[in-house]
Amino acid sequence: MAENIYPIFEKMLQRKDREALLKQKGIMIWFTGLSGSGKSTIAKMLTHLESITDGKVILKGKDITNIKGKELREIYRDIQMVFQMPMESFDPRCTLGDGIGESLRNMGISRTETRRKVEELLERCGLEKEYADRYPHQVSGGQCQRAAIARALAVNPSILICDEATSALDVTVQKQILELLIELKKKENLSFILICHDLALVQAFCDRVLVLYHGKTVESGTLDETIDHPKMDYTRKLIDSVL
Repeated sequence: MAENIYPIFEKMLQRKDREALLKQKGIMIWFTGLSGSGKSTIAKMLTHLESITDGKVILKGKDITNIKGKELREIYRDIQMVFQMPMESFDPRCTLGDGIGESLRNMGISRTETRRKVEELLERCGLEKEYADRYPHQVSGGQCQRAAIARALAVNPSILICDEATSALDVTVQKQILELLIELKKKENLSFILICHDLALVQAFCDRVLVLYHGKTVESGTLDETIDHPKMDYTRKLIDSVL
């Protein structure tokens, strides 16, 4: 593969620059595979949005596969998810600020402090604090996705799962959202699981890739290893289909 890793930045990003960018605690893992390979299902199992049918989930050395109740809520502050359709992830009857602040209020934080934190989260994600008073239908898709990321950050997670989080946005906005994720990774040591079909959007900053087939990992490695030297015919065909 060429030394230049391209296309979501104004200038070409050299491989050495990408490697420097990724020398943080956080890690970015790309889940890829054909439609129906289990990418979104596994992501939902990791967050207990779907029941785990096989295997285990180990978080920070602890088996969290079957935990429930209060313990589950405590553990899953560490793992948050950003979905494909940001507009649909917010209650249309509530403001963005209400949606972002819900988890904070559930933790017993006062209304005044919640408002302050919501405004801070919006600004961290590139939105003015006044967006807290807007409803989902009053903002663009990109702005709503920024608000969704702010909501996910409210409980200080260490892992953020992005399930096609940019696919419903136009190319320019995709670039802006991915630049935001890179900034969050650098500043806050967040780790990401990225589910995305667009290879061009992940080449610039993913550390590792997991190739899925029928719910199982058939190949894994660094992004460069997997793209340059795929071990499986399935992986080779998959990479060829998106290059």
